[in-house]
Amino acid sequence: MSHVALIQHLAEALVDHASAVSVREVEGHPSPVIELRVDPTDLGKVIGRRGQTARAIRGVLSAACARTGRRAVLNIVEEE
Repeated sequence: MSHVALIQHLAEALVDHASAVSVREVEGHPSPVIELRVDPTDLGKVIGRRGQTARAIRGVLSAACARTGRRAVLNIVEEE
């Protein structure tokens, strides 16, 4: 499972509007950036209380990256 698919799967399981989840990988320096976008009403569910859920998602991403030897950064994009 790719890193993008992993984040997509985790985010869809957390939110009410799974069809609004969008994940894409963008080239960053030095590591690729995975951008996660969700419905604005679901943003709190992805971030969690004091960022605990976002921290847990980043931890899972970090563990998945360790298996492949690549690093990646998760950016949760807040839509205006």
